[in-house]
Parts: sequence; C-alpha cells; structure tokens
Amino acid sequence: MTVHNTSLRPSVFFLVGIPGLESVQHWIAVPLCSMYALALLGNCIILLVIWTEPSLHKPMYLFLAMLAITDLVLSTSTLPKMLGIFWLGAREIGFHACLTQMFFIHVSSTVESGILTAMAYDRYVAICNPLRHAEILRITVVAKIGLMVFVRGLLIITPFPFLLWRLSFCQATIIPHSYCEQMAIVMLACTDTTISRLYGLIMALLVVALDGTSITLSYGMILQAAFALPSNEARLKALSTCGSHICVLLVFYIPGLFSFLADRFGQNVPHHIHVILASIYLLLPPMLNPIVYGVKTKQIREKVTRVLCWRRD
Repeated sequence: MTVHNTSLRPSVFFLVGIPGLESVQHWIAVPLCSMYALALLGNCIILLVIWTEPSLHKPMYLFLAMLAITDLVLSTSTLPKMLGIFWLGAREIGFHACLTQMFFIHVSSTVESGILTAMAYDRYVAICNPLRHAEILRITVVAKIGLMVFVRGLLIITPFPFLLWRLSFCQATIIPHSYCEQMAIVMLACTDTTISRLYGLIMALLVVALDGTSITLSYGMILQAAFALPSNEARLKALSTCGSHICVLLVFYIPGLFSFLADRFGQNVPHHIHVILASIYLLLPPMLNPIVYGVKTKQIREKVTRVLCWRRD
C-alpha cells in the first residue's frame, strides 16, 4: 500500500472475475473468447474493405469505419485481461493500469454513442435531402464530425480518473468485477464518493439524453419523409436503408442501459449476473456490428466477397 499526502492508494487492485463463479469461469471464457475473435475478424474485414474500395469512401461507410475502430478499442481494452483472469488466474492489475483500462472503456462507449448519432444524421440527410447529400456531408465534414465525437468523449471521460485519484481506498483492493468499471472502483473507496457518483450519473444521462434525442428527431423526420413518398415500394426502399443502423442502435443501447441501471440501482440483480451481462455488453456490439452491416448492406456483402475471393469486377 502506497501512502500519499491526501489519500491511500493501493499499488495494485485484484479483479475477482465473476464473483461466485470462480470455479467455472474458465468455461465462461470460451464463448467470450469466441465473441472477441469474431469481433476482431469482422471489424478488421470491414476496415480492409472500406480502405481498399474507393467506391465505399462515402459518409455512411466512413462512419462505419469509425465504428469498427471504436469497437476494436472497446473490446481489446477488456477481453485480453479478462481472459488472463479466467484462464491464468492473473487477477492483479496496477492502480494506474486499472484507471487506464476504465478510461478507454468509457471513452470508447461514449465515442460509439456519438458515432451512432452521426450515422442517424447521415441517414436523415440521405433520405430527406438526397440531392444535397454529397454536398452537405463532404469528406471534410465527416472528418470534422468524427473529430468532434472523439474530443467530446475525451472531455467527458477525462475527469473520471482524476476523481478516482483523489479518493482513499484504505485496505480495499479487491474489485468484484471482471474489468475496471468506474462504479466498481468507486464502491471500494472509504471516503466520500458523492462527486464521483454524481458526475458519472450526470454525464451518462446527459450523453444518452443528447444522443437519444438527436437520433429520435432524425428518425422522426425520416419517417415523415418516407410516408410522404407516393408508393409503398418507395417507402420500403427508403426505410430499408435504415435497417442496419436501427439493429446496431438496439444492440448498443438496450444492453448498455440495462448494465448502467443495474450497476447503480439493481440491488436485487445477483452480482454475478450483472458482471456476466456487463462483460458480454462490451463484446456484443463489436461482434454483431460488422455482421449486421455485412448481412444487411449489399455493397458491403459484395465487396467482402470480392476481397475474400480475390476476384476482379
């Protein structure tokens, strides 16, 4: 234990893994490892296809590339260490390494929410103002939106490690979780954690409220424009372009909100269930996003087939 002037900070934390299931968590690691492998393969293929195909250098696919990079960071921030805990018993993690892992997890989640919001805006422009889509969402504009989303994530999450740094942990070093989650660390502190708890809650609600409102407004206008089209075929064609994005939204937000609410208000949820769901949540969107876009987007399917089969047009 290292003693500082204003607080007691342990040099290391110990991650339990899945509390109560330590004897079988090496089996639980098998499907998690499979999900991670699929996430790596799928997102790398998406990035390769978009990078090598000039015809895919359009806003929708550039946002998809940003999403793939974010998913790779999110899953890689957690799964390798998680597998070390489950298979090798490597439960020790340095104090600074723990804060770093927490930082990358929460930045990636915040950035992903912002990218999904930007993708909703792209769908809105494509359907409601198709003739000016290329003019409104030029490559430089897409790059600026991506930069703004990234900077927003940094600004929101950067205070987290500093707020945790000022806490005292006394003798508490065992984190009953499979990764360094912010609330799991806060609950170990032996000093007042009101500021840390409030900041985390307010920022999470703010991000969900802002992004959720923007997405809802975008799809409200998309529906209005779609139902104003003269034929059912035209309406279905317009709405079908949003199918992949809606699936990705559901995969990201529904498990995320459940994990967030259970972490703070779900006293009746068994802790091992919460940890398992929280672990799956960090791997489910990265695994499913490339599958959803690969299956539902014709251009992606065709280009993936060409890249994998090394065929020419």
